[in-house]
Amino acid sequence: MNVPAEPFAPDAVDRRIVVATQAGLPLVPRPYEAVAEQVGVSAEEVMSRMRRMLAAGAIRRVGVVPNHYALGYRSNGMSVWDVPDDRADELGRRIGALPFVTHCYLRVRHLPEWPYNLFAMVHGRSRADVEAKVREIAALAGTADRGHEVLYSTRILKKTGLRLANRDQ
Repeated sequence: MNVPAEPFAPDAVDRRIVVATQAGLPLVPRPYEAVAEQVGVSAEEVMSRMRRMLAAGAIRRVGVVPNHYALGYRSNGMSVWDVPDDRADELGRRIGALPFVTHCYLRVRHLPEWPYNLFAMVHGRSRADVEAKVREIAALAGTADRGHEVLYSTRILKKTGLRLANRDQ
């Protein structure tokens, strides 16, 4: 993890940029120009400030968040894995790099009820599709797979991060 050299201190313009983009960039041909017009600075200034906020860790990323259901992926399974702790980082990197894994992360075990320490989200067009992909993960893990489960989504929840209030400062 990159730690900034000095603490990030956002000003009123940074805050307006965050408020203008926190629900996503505008879906227009020139989104940074649209944000710049809303915020009252140039598009170059918006991009420069966003790069600075990324480098400082004030914002995590700028990226696309697809709607898997709209793309035809109706089955979602969080695969949970019990792998040796000394292999968890390496396996997490390898599993997270698979094209069908959307996110992969480590979690603390809660023994004896919950032995799983590695989580990998898999989306598929059907449960059979998800299960086939989980078998691929199991093959990659080999003997490091000491047990796994797939927890299927039962409903869609609205996914959003922290939202700042739209107020001038």
